[in-house]
Amino acid sequence: MMPQPVISFNNVCFAYDQTEILHNVSFNLFEHESVCIVGPNGGGKTTLIKLILGLHHPASGSIRVLGGMPHANSRRIGYMPQSTHFDPSFPISVLNIVLMGRLGRRPGSFYSRSDKAAALQALAQTGLVDLAARPFASLSGGQRQRVLIARALACEPELLLLDEPTAHVDPAMEQQVNDTLARLAHRLTVITVTHELGFVSRMVDRVLCVNRTVKLHPTSEITGEIIQEIYGSDLKMVRHDHQCSQQGHTHD
Repeated sequence: MMPQPVISFNNVCFAYDQTEILHNVSFNLFEHESVCIVGPNGGGKTTLIKLILGLHHPASGSIRVLGGMPHANSRRIGYMPQSTHFDPSFPISVLNIVLMGRLGRRPGSFYSRSDKAAALQALAQTGLVDLAARPFASLSGGQRQRVLIARALACEPELLLLDEPTAHVDPAMEQQVNDTLARLAHRLTVITVTHELGFVSRMVDRVLCVNRTVKLHPTSEITGEIIQEIYGSDLKMVRHDHQCSQQGHTHD
């Protein structure tokens, strides 16, 4: 018996003010896959995410997410947006940031004991539970990104969508974020949006290439020809499936 897709697009088109952004998009993503969405700025990556979340509706075609209509299952999705701004002078703790991921799950304005337990569990999954009481503003860039991933996890999702989770962090912090995502991919379907091709190939199963149309490739198939087709020019791709030492390169 074939597994049911977690996300299914069937001949989807979408336009803003008569300008078509996505054309005839069809693909299926399955449970526990780790997928990277790549493509040039303006190619439709964020639009694709908004369609998955049910924030946009297709002009034509159909979308199924977690077995139903996207908007009906949005609470089963953990989402980290591309840009999140917090006033650094506002005295909010790490735990309270993560608790925001529980909003909308129950009536009332107070967090329950189960909400706090879920938030602490999310922090544990990102390796930051010891920082729960720390001011969010005191954290490093990489720690902040991991807290925002924890906020997306606090709703106890079945699907995790992350829009540019390693933006504005240095390479060492980027590795910490990628290690966190690799651990999460063992139990969740993880979709990561990026404008870079420096993805971690040992973590990512497939690459969704978006530039008005969408093509889905196994990571091993990404070649210079495919990169040129997506971006319209040659780019350097950073490989992360090998290690460098004084003796040379060793491959996994």
